[in-house]
Amino acid sequence: MCTGLKCTDSALFRHEVAYVLGQMQQCAATSELTKRLEDAAENPMVRHECAEALGAIATVESEAVLRRHLEDDIDVVRESCVVALDMSEYEHAEQLEYADGLRRVSSDF
Repeated sequence: MCTGLKCTDSALFRHEVAYVLGQMQQCAATSELTKRLEDAAENPMVRHECAEALGAIATVESEAVLRRHLEDDIDVVRESCVVALDMSEYEHAEQLEYADGLRRVSSDF
C-alpha cells in the first residue's frame, strides 16, 4: 500500500493512499508517511493527509515527526500537524468520543 505514496502521476491518488493508511493505523506505514510529510516539494494536500495519518497511528515516533512540523512554512501542513497531535492524544486517552468539548461544556450548565 505504501508504494502508492510514490505514484508520480497523481497527487490526489497519493492523498487518498495516505488517508487509507491513516484509517488502517499501521505502524509499518510511519516511515513512508514521514518521507512524504517531510518532502517540501510534495503537494501540500498530500503532506496534510500524511500528517493526519501519522496522528492516527499515534506512536511516539509519529508524534515526534508531527512536532517537527508544527512550524512548517505551509499553513495547511502546520495546522494539520496540530490536529494530528490532538488526534494522537485522543488515541491514548480514555475518552469515548473525539471532540466532545461542546457536550462537556453544556453538561456544566
